This record gives sequence, structure tokens and C-alpha cells, in this order.
Amino acid sequence: MNDRSWDRLLRSIEDGLVVPVLGRQLFTGPEGGDDGLQSQVARRLLEFHGRDPDAEPLPRFRELDEAVSRIKNDCDLQDLYADVHDIIGELTADGECSAPEPIRQIAAITHFRLFVTLTPDDLLGRCLRRRCAVNEVVHSPYLPTSEGSDLPNDWQSRTAEVQLLYLFGKSRPAPMFAIHAEDVLEYAHNIIARGGHVPVKFLGELQQRSLLLIGCCFPEWLARFFLRLTNQRRLSDTLRRREWLIEPLPPEGGLIRFLRTYSQETEILSDIPPHEFVRQLHQRWLTRHGAAAPLAATLPSVAEAVPPGCMFFISYCRSTDLPAAERLFAALVAEGVAREEVWFDRTALEPGQDFRDRILDGIRSCRYFVPLISRPADALDEKFFRREWGEAVDRAKGIQGRTFVVPLIVDADYQPQLYERVPRDWQDGLDFGHAPAGCPDERTSSLLKRLIRAERQSRG
Repeated sequence: MNDRSWDRLLRSIEDGLVVPVLGRQLFTGPEGGDDGLQSQVARRLLEFHGRDPDAEPLPRFRELDEAVSRIKNDCDLQDLYADVHDIIGELTADGECSAPEPIRQIAAITHFRLFVTLTPDDLLGRCLRRRCAVNEVVHSPYLPTSEGSDLPNDWQSRTAEVQLLYLFGKSRPAPMFAIHAEDVLEYAHNIIARGGHVPVKFLGELQQRSLLLIGCCFPEWLARFFLRLTNQRRLSDTLRRREWLIEPLPPEGGLIRFLRTYSQETEILSDIPPHEFVRQLHQRWLTRHGAAAPLAATLPSVAEAVPPGCMFFISYCRSTDLPAAERLFAALVAEGVAREEVWFDRTALEPGQDFRDRILDGIRSCRYFVPLISRPADALDEKFFRREWGEAVDRAKGIQGRTFVVPLIVDADYQPQLYERVPRDWQDGLDFGHAPAGCPDERTSSLLKRLIRAERQSRG
């Protein structure tokens, strides 16, 4: 690409007209090496099932599919999903620090509001959470009915939130994500047949925007299908929007011949490795938007102390309700609350003792204590959030005449009577708000606005 082409692409990104679609080639080692995440998962899976991963070469970027095909007849296929899920968890235990540099770089480009990932790990989501809230949309035919989701109708107004689609499912200890070629075929069929949990709204937005297909490693049939799926017009229609396909393809291969014949709006960039393309894109974007634009911890960091006298202290179960807490954070910021006036511990790990003490001190000085209530959290007992709730109950006993505890139910349905382990003081004396998945409903939004206004007035 020359400078003019880069400028045209960046202007489209800045206008919100481009969606990155990220494939497994970006989840590799430095300089696009062979030690990619999928390769590591495949090798560990073979070792776990007593196979030598070096006995036969694993085809590059098809490693997991090949590993599963070698062992699926000697074990329960359903158990392999749990094995793969566990291995992914082990390999990505360091959070966003486990993410390859291209993933961190693409996540740092704040003009991207929609993302599509073709891999089941959550590394991209973790990187995105370093700068904003993330709404995850998971496409899987096998999700429980209650877990189905799609692009929210008001997603464009949620300026502090990005939307992330897991096109082939997200890692779970169950057959809810694709681990082999037949899975991928089933996911494609589910879309064609409009089966379970097809993200119709998300796909509709993709049809109206240009796509950056980076290191996708699609089989040829799937590349053609995906390009047509995400276009409102025939591929041969020159009036449709465009795509950039960044992938090292053989110059005389069937896909390139097909695209050059029938999809001239698809720009094929085979002479630049995907990781290098992302590096240049990130650097050029930084040049246009200054040093303040890189990936930044715009959400509170786990290492930060609770600011003295912060307005909102969000308390929640980190292992079950982190996405809901992030969305509530974004909603409060959208209402004009400064980021430093809202605090929550966003790590998935239990804090150390010193940090626990600082958290409890924060509860003793915050203006509003906001516990997030969900059925998964209600089922847990020995978690640190219950210490937080106990501290808030004790402090509330000395507060008269003003609101302190603002409990919010983050489940989709609103049934306060179902939560057996919520403190009795709250059940008997407080009106629970409703913020499904962390997004306040109209009544709760009005309540939060009143509380913000009251606090501003009290501070003069």
C-alpha cells in the first residue's frame, strides 16, 4: 500500500466505516513466528492424550483441527472441548499480557467500535477492556436460550463501549465453540439456516461497512461465503462497499483468481504479513492522533487505591459479573461522572490483603455503594464481594436521611425475591434497581441521574 492508500483507509476508519475481522494468524509469536496460540493448544492437546506432537508435522494455522482429527476416534469428542478450554485458560492466564502484540495494537485503535474475532479465546476482549467496556456477542448454535445476544439497538450511542462478535463461539468447557473443520461448517450452516443465536443485527452492520480481514486463514469455500454473507450486493457489483484481505495467498491460487474475477472491490494484500500490516496501521494511526491515543487504562486499574470520597463504588463478583460492571461504569461515565469518581476492582483474581484493606477503606468513604446482584453470584458464598457487602451494611447503619446503598440486579429478568443471600437489611428496606447485563433500564437510569445531581448540588 502506498501513502495515499493508507490515508484512504485511515479516513474510513476514523469515520467509523471499517470493521476489523481478526484471524488466527495474528495470534502468533514475534514476527509472525510458528509458536501461535492455536499451535500451542494443539500440541498440548496431543500430549494430554498421549500423542507425540512431533510425530507428524501439524499444518500451519490448521494445527488444532489436525490434532482433533488425530484423537477424536479414541476419546469422547465432547470431552475435547473441555480439554481445549482448559488449555486456552492455562496459556492465557496472564490476561492481556498473554496477547500477541498485533492484538494489543489493533485493540488500541479507538476509532474501531465493532470487532469480529475468529478465535475462541478472550485475549482481544481483555485488551479492549484496557480502554473501554466491551459487549460480547457470541454466535453459537448450542448456547442456552437465556445466553443469546446480538448487537444492541442503541450501540452507537454507547460511546464508551465496543462490540465484539465471536463468530465461531467463545471457549467454554462444553461444545459451544468450533475446534475442528466440521464445527466450522456447522456454524456456517447455522447462519444460512437462521438457526440458534444468529447475530442478525451484527451481521447487518457488517454488510454496511468495509471489512479489514486480517490473517483469517479461511478455507477457500468459507472465504467466498463470508464475503458474500457480509455484503448486501453481489460480489461482482462494483457499487458495493469494499474489503481489504490481508493474508499471504498463493498468487495463482483459486481464491485470488475468483476475487479478481468476481470481487474487484476486494483489495488483496498478500505481500505484507498480517502482523506487519497491523504494526504499520497502528503506527500511522498514532501519528495522526498523537501520543495520547495509545492503549490506555481508561478503566480503573487493579493496582489503584480507591480515590478518597469517590462518588460510586461498584461492588460485584469478579468471576461472574465483570462485563456487567464494565457496562455500568461506561453508563455512569456517559452521564457525566468523571472516571476517577467511579471505582471498581476489575481483575478476575482475589485481591491481596493490603489491597483488600484499601478497598474496605474506600467503602467507608464513598458516596454511593452499588452492589451488582446476579443469580451466578448469589450461588457463591466465600467470595470477597461478600466482605464488601458486609462493610457496606455496617456503614449504612450509621447513615440517616440519604441514599447510600443502591443495589442493582444485572440479570435479564427482575425478580428481587429470588436472591437468598443478599443481606436482609437490603431485602427489607431497599428498592432494587434493574440494569440487565450492566445497562440501566429507564427507571434505574433516572435514579442514577438523581443521585448524581444530588451529589453535585451537595458539593456546591
